Amino acid sequence: MATAEAETGRTVTTDIPARLDRLPWSRWHWTIVVGLGTVWILDGLEVTVVGNIASRLSEPGSGLSISSAQVTGTAAALYVAGACVGALFWGRLTDRYGRKKLFMITLAVYLAATALTAVSFEAWWFFLFRFLTGFGIGGEYAAINSAIDELIPAAYRGRVDLIINGSFWVGAVGGSLLSILALNTGILAADVGWRLTFALGAVLSLVILLVRRHVPESPRWLLIHGRDREAEEVVTDIERRIESERDEPLPEPHGEITIRQRRGVSFIEIGRTVFAAYRRRAVLGFSLFIGQAFLYNAITFGFGAILTRFFHVPADHTGYYFAVIAAGNFMGPLLLGRLFDTVGRRVMISSTYLLSGLLLFGTAWLFDSGTLSAGTLTACWCVVLFFASAGASSAYLTVSEIFPMETRAMSIAFFYALGTAAGGISGPLLFADLTSTGRVGDTVLAFQIGAALMCAAGLVAAFLAVKAERRSLEDIATPLTAVRAPETKALP
Repeated sequence: MATAEAETGRTVTTDIPARLDRLPWSRWHWTIVVGLGTVWILDGLEVTVVGNIASRLSEPGSGLSISSAQVTGTAAALYVAGACVGALFWGRLTDRYGRKKLFMITLAVYLAATALTAVSFEAWWFFLFRFLTGFGIGGEYAAINSAIDELIPAAYRGRVDLIINGSFWVGAVGGSLLSILALNTGILAADVGWRLTFALGAVLSLVILLVRRHVPESPRWLLIHGRDREAEEVVTDIERRIESERDEPLPEPHGEITIRQRRGVSFIEIGRTVFAAYRRRAVLGFSLFIGQAFLYNAITFGFGAILTRFFHVPADHTGYYFAVIAAGNFMGPLLLGRLFDTVGRRVMISSTYLLSGLLLFGTAWLFDSGTLSAGTLTACWCVVLFFASAGASSAYLTVSEIFPMETRAMSIAFFYALGTAAGGISGPLLFADLTSTGRVGDTVLAFQIGAALMCAAGLVAAFLAVKAERRSLEDIATPLTAVRAPETKALP
C-alpha cells in the first residue's frame, strides 16, 4: 500500500478491498455471521412475543395495568417509532464513528431497554422502554448491514445478507412457541411468564455482545477515515487465520483503488449523492421497501383475526399457524439466497417480488371464492412468503451495496426507516380497517393492495436493479473519496 501527502489529506493506493473479496469462506466468517447476524433473531422474537402475550398483559394479576389495545397499538407504534428514529440517529453515527463502536453501543441499548421492560410496573414505563428497545434495534440494522457487507467476500455477500435478514423469522418461530409457554399459567404465574420472555431477550443479547468483542472494525471504514495502518493490521490478521485454517496460501488479490482520506461527509453531500447522483437507485430502494412493507402488512396485520373470524380458529391456537408461515419465511432466503450470487440480483429480485405478488393475487381469488380452509390459506401464505421473504431481504441487501461507502449506513437507515414507517404506521391504518370489518371483500382488497405494490416493485427492479453479484462494493458504487476508480472486476 502506497501513500502520498496531499493538501486535503493523505492519498492512499491500496488493495485491501480486493484482499477481503478474494478470501475463501472460513470459520472466521462464521464468527462474523454469529456475532452480527443473530440480532435479527432477537428482533423477530421481540415483535412476535409482544403481539402474542398482549392478552395476558391486559389481564388482572399480570402486574401491569394496561389494555390489550395499548400493547398492540400504543406500545407497538412506539417500538416502530423508536426503530425509525434509532435507524436515522445511529446510522449517521455509524458512518462517522465506525461500525464496531456503534454495533456494540446499539446492542447495549437494546439489552438494557429489554431488561428494563421486564421489570415494568406501570404502563408509561412499558411504553418508554418499548420505544428504547426499538431505538436500539433500528441502529442495529444500519450498523450491522454495513459491517456485514464490508467484511463478507463479494462471492458470498448476497446469500449471507439474505439469510441473516431472513433469520428474523427464526426469532418469530421462537417467539410464537415461547409465548405459548409464557401464557400457560399452569407453568408460570400470570405476572412472571411475560417478564421472563423479555429477560430471555436480554440474556441472549448479552451472549451476542460477548461474541461481538471478537469482530473487528471494517477495514474499508478504517481505510477511508485515515486509519490505513489499522486496516492493514486487521486484514493481515484475517489472512493469517484463514491460511492457518486451510494450510495453504491464499489466492493473489487483483485490483487497487486510490482514495483521498477524510474524516466525515456532510448531510448535504449524503443527500446529493443518494437522491441526485444515484437517483435511479434511490427509486429502486424506495420501491422495494414500500412493496415488501405493504405485502407483509396485508397478510400479517390481520393474520389472527382472519383465522378466528372466517375459519373459527381458537385465539390460543393461532400461534401454531403463525409458526408455520414464519418457517416458510425463513426457508425462502435460506434456499434461494445462493441464486442471488449466481443467477444475479436483477433476475432474482424482480422475480421474487413478482412471484409473491402474483401468488397473493391468486390467494385473494381463492379466498374470495370460499374454497380455502384455515390450513389451505396458511399453506398459500406460506408459499407467497417463501418468495416474498427472499425479496424483502434483498431490499436490505440492495440499499446496503448500491451506494458509496461513505453513505452506506445512512442509506440503509433512511430506507429502513421509510419501510418501517410505511409498514408500522401507514400499513396498519389501512389494513386494520379492511381486515376488521368481517367482510370477505374487504380482506380480499387488503390482499390485492399488497400484491399490486409488490408487483409494481418487481417491475421497477426488472429495469433498475443493479447487477451487483460477485462484484466489489467499490466497483458497484465508487467511494466519494476515490481519486482513481477501482481497478476491479466481477469474480469468476
